[in-house]
Amino acid sequence: MAKTDEMSTGRTPSAALDTPAKPRRRARRILLITGGTVLALALAAGGAAYLGYRHLEGNLDTVDIDKALGGDRPAVLPTGAQDILVLGSDSRSGDNGDLAGGDVGGTARSDTAMVVHIPEGRANATVVSIPRDTMVARPACTATDGKQVAGAPRVMFNSIYTTAGPSCVVKTVESMTGLRMNHYVEIDFAGFKDLVDAMGGVEVTTDAPIDDEYSGLHLPAGTHVLDGTQALAFVRTRHGIGDGSDLGRIGLQQKFLLSVLSQLQRKGTLSSPTKAYGVADAATKALTTDTSLGSLNGLLDFAQSMKGLQPERMKTVMLPVVADRIDHNRVAADEPRARLLWQALRADEPVPASSAG
Repeated sequence: MAKTDEMSTGRTPSAALDTPAKPRRRARRILLITGGTVLALALAAGGAAYLGYRHLEGNLDTVDIDKALGGDRPAVLPTGAQDILVLGSDSRSGDNGDLAGGDVGGTARSDTAMVVHIPEGRANATVVSIPRDTMVARPACTATDGKQVAGAPRVMFNSIYTTAGPSCVVKTVESMTGLRMNHYVEIDFAGFKDLVDAMGGVEVTTDAPIDDEYSGLHLPAGTHVLDGTQALAFVRTRHGIGDGSDLGRIGLQQKFLLSVLSQLQRKGTLSSPTKAYGVADAATKALTTDTSLGSLNGLLDFAQSMKGLQPERMKTVMLPVVADRIDHNRVAADEPRARLLWQALRADEPVPASSAG
């Protein structure tokens, strides 16, 4: 992954952005899709001064998914739908390791994975969470360092990022789903914390108390405004809810996703140019995207195309799973329910209730 800049991308800020007299009040439109990370983010810094533009542009990391995967991929859907793979990466080292739950010895992991399917018209979306402990077949792929990684019939889903990097995760998801991922968005958990703090916290409502010594989260039932550290614990928590498995945590991640989206769209959240720029700064620092989204212009264009999408029109489901037949501490896709779910998305049809995990 490489930082984008004008030399590497060939992009230069528009003349309007290079004019100091331009007002800054337009720097306020940000759309975040994240699950728990998260899901896709786009922003406009249209009135920012030249140096501000360069700073935000320089924050972005990109990965060239198309170059890494080549032509052996599912076809682009003829309906014009968009599919986005959103990963929450949690290296548990450096800044991440200083946060509660950072106890995995610095291993880079994709602890959250969501496929966001947005049909033509961009008025609604389906978000499918893939449990990190799902056993899957990993296709042969090229790792981030250029080495070839052999295919494997049985690996845990979140190990793929560690073994071979984001391009191989995309290839695995495309193999599982038959859907071509039009975009890739990765959100670093430590950067996610800073983003929530820049927003002034995020409001969530819990139906039951959460008491998890592993994530460090202790909340009574009710409505709370979480700061960045609490929000990170919220999306990591699993021991304090349900049966203590990763499946319960997915529900919290999806709830948090919708809360973030609602708050960003709420009138007044980004009314201050200073606050809007702070959110944009934190967001771009937290993001790695595919190269087509790896610029402010690319993110703005994407945001514009999604402006009709409202949080209440996002359907959140989980990949239907069952206990793995070999290792009961892991799960596997529940067939044929999983196959019918992906089939519905490929056809741009509603997910059958029987296929929603």
